[in-house]
Amino acid sequence: MATKNGMGSILQNHEPAILASWVALQLAVTGRHDLLDETDLRAQSQKFISLFGLAAQESYDEDLQGERWDDVRALLAGISKSRAVAGFTSSETATFVFSLKKPLFEALRKTYAADAQRLNEELWLATSVLDKLGLVTVESFQKGREEVITRQQQELLDLSTPVIKLWDGIVAMPLIGTLDSERTQVVMESLLESIVANEASVAIIDITGVPTVDTLVAQHLLKAVAAARLMGTECVISGIRPQIAQTIVHLGVDLGGVTTKSTLADALKIALRKCDLMIAKRPAVTGA
Repeated sequence: MATKNGMGSILQNHEPAILASWVALQLAVTGRHDLLDETDLRAQSQKFISLFGLAAQESYDEDLQGERWDDVRALLAGISKSRAVAGFTSSETATFVFSLKKPLFEALRKTYAADAQRLNEELWLATSVLDKLGLVTVESFQKGREEVITRQQQELLDLSTPVIKLWDGIVAMPLIGTLDSERTQVVMESLLESIVANEASVAIIDITGVPTVDTLVAQHLLKAVAAARLMGTECVISGIRPQIAQTIVHLGVDLGGVTTKSTLADALKIALRKCDLMIAKRPAVTGA
């Protein structure tokens, strides 16, 4: 283990030279001026060196234990996640730490030029510390990318389950792609929210864009229909193509209680008639 303040003192005494060399090296290696300008890069690098120096003065070994090192890891996590969102690759993000080795090693060689054994110890320790910090950037980058992917998947789910108001009291949900349990939940939530918002009495679920219908998909559709009925809304399923009709019959799925049509236009005609009938059945309001 190196002396407690060795690395901290080196970072403090040689910070301008280390920072200038480090920033220049990062710009040469990544060259991502389109994603991060030099001013922001310099600010991030200076902040890291400052926290690194404070942490090294507090404790400097391979364990990286202590509140100061927690601050270093938190900074790296924030930088890595922001770069994941910005479009950097994992290797470009890890370069932020790994590229510090060259200027830092040069400072160590100048400091311990007369003590070969101490120089070897410091170089080995610095390598171990920077490698561990580099892993922090990689892990944080992966978490950031996973968060981005999860958010994009949710956005795609929201975009792929739009509910459209076609007429007073009539809404339609055109479905595109495969229906699974997670998406069915989104479908039902979107449909029920739209029914309430539009005071819909008829809802059309169009499956023209659903490539295949199996038992699971049919069950999901029936769940959506049942949920809408509990809200007092009748459902019409459109987009029943010949091959889908044959599949549903072959699977033995009972859609007998659900109105089905081959096209959205036919479903709209049915929905308009249903709305007219519902209006006609309402009791007339007489004046006082």
